Amino acid sequence: MLDFFTLQLAFHAEESSLKRFNLTKLLLTTLFFCLLISTQVMAGDTAIPTGKGNYQDLVQLLDEFLAFKDPAGDQPRQIIRDTAGLAIDPVADFSAAAMATQKAQMAEFQTRINDMDVAAWERHQQVDYLAVRSRLDQYDFILQHTRPWARDPGFYVDRLLRVTFTELPVAGETQAEFLAKIRAVPVLVSEAQKHLDDVAADYADLAFYNLHHADGVGHGYPYRSTPPAGVLGWYDDLLQRASIQPELLPDIQAARSAVQAFSAWMESRRPGWTAEAGVGEAAFDWYLKYVKLMPWTSSQLVVLGQRELDRLWSDYALQRHRNRSLPELSPAGSEQEYQQRIDATDRRIRAFLEEQDIITVPDHIGELDTNAPWIVRPSGRNFWEEIQFRDPSPDHLHAVIPGHRFDGILASANEHPIRSKIYSAARVEGWATYLEEAMLQAGLFEDQPRVRELIQIFGIFRAARVPADVWLQTRQMNVNEVVEFWLPRVPYLDRNVARVDAEIYLRRPPGYGIGYTIGALQMHRLLADLKRQQGDDFSLKDFHDRLMVMGRLPLSLIRWEMTGLDNEVVAFWEREEMP
Repeated sequence: MLDFFTLQLAFHAEESSLKRFNLTKLLLTTLFFCLLISTQVMAGDTAIPTGKGNYQDLVQLLDEFLAFKDPAGDQPRQIIRDTAGLAIDPVADFSAAAMATQKAQMAEFQTRINDMDVAAWERHQQVDYLAVRSRLDQYDFILQHTRPWARDPGFYVDRLLRVTFTELPVAGETQAEFLAKIRAVPVLVSEAQKHLDDVAADYADLAFYNLHHADGVGHGYPYRSTPPAGVLGWYDDLLQRASIQPELLPDIQAARSAVQAFSAWMESRRPGWTAEAGVGEAAFDWYLKYVKLMPWTSSQLVVLGQRELDRLWSDYALQRHRNRSLPELSPAGSEQEYQQRIDATDRRIRAFLEEQDIITVPDHIGELDTNAPWIVRPSGRNFWEEIQFRDPSPDHLHAVIPGHRFDGILASANEHPIRSKIYSAARVEGWATYLEEAMLQAGLFEDQPRVRELIQIFGIFRAARVPADVWLQTRQMNVNEVVEFWLPRVPYLDRNVARVDAEIYLRRPPGYGIGYTIGALQMHRLLADLKRQQGDDFSLKDFHDRLMVMGRLPLSLIRWEMTGLDNEVVAFWEREEMP
């Protein structure tokens, strides 16, 4: 039976900023969806592997794969340790021969996972199988398509930057570690120049910008009232701070000279770097299906994202009308006032979660701090600060409790041999984004009408990312065009945040930017399915608690396990070659 949601997408596909669909094409598309889904339903069961391996073989394969790939998870063979503790590997080999070896190893992993008797397993084990296979497919895709070591100078620039954040003075093991990192910088630059042979123009421009300019956002950066000018500025900052430990100065200066030489090398080669960023439509659709395990194509996601953008703008307009006689929210005037607002928000949210039976908050969940520190910028507040300094609630729900930090603590306690090791960005970001509007609907802001507007603004930015993420990856827009698309559509949005966000979602493994809104839509769909199935027996608290226990799997898999509905996952069993 044709899924109603898919049929609705086909019939109601709207005009995008790039394409107009005529009626004939729309009807043909609808017919195609009908034929496709009927075929998938008939073929789904027979496509489930019936090989030799058992479930324990799957557990072992995942462990071997995780030991094989880099600990960072998403990029082959990182170069240098960053502040998160990634291992130093200054002589990492990205040569054609070395990458061929990696591809051969991945082919062996793929052969093994395809030779398992999955058809005989229980549903929850089949869920785990698809989750593990998606992780293998992601790494394969990076080796075949994104290839950041060859295409993206920022792959190296990011690592050049982080060593500069080291707090000085250093001593003992900390000093030895710092010296190893700073001495690895010239080696890293040499490796970058050796392997960057297929550079995309957008990647080059973003990397060069970050070498010379402050990003205006400072995600994870130490605070400076006047931010250093790019990576080179941070090396100057490090040199200035090292005056208290002069024995470090020669190594820091050598590292800075290497970075300066890298900048000059990039500038000299920029005219020849004309390749397109992104992966193209065919590859992106494959990635969405087999890595993200999403039941929609990239063109369908554009429709969903634009619909959500329109809906949220409409809700925002109605909220503004409703609140027209109320005073506007003013940003906090001091760090002390901001901290008081954070503390009050935390108490309010925790009390609401308990009193309204939203989710269980274990006793060991203590203080979780905040996601947006107090910063006074000479250039004025950026987008995130315009929201947070007025009221911390939107991002506190999303990033603190019961969002990311709360979610992460519960995930760290998961001892499942597979699910403790699987991370789906759409599940993590979808859950966090779902919380913003779900808590609004559940009544958290009944006495805070102006805060409801901020919730809608957060949602607007998340929704605007969906078509932009698709267009970046399918090469229909570049970074500058995405920035210009966003600015008039997102209240309070500034150019710095827009540029940084466009860079993040272009340069991360594809599809991260869609995960917020589309993941939230998947959450709402799951909630609706369960409520229809359980009727008056449905418990919101039980639903949320069960979700936390299941691990951070792709939401299509969670839906299948929770509801038994397989209309989304049936297509994932059929294997198609990577474009």
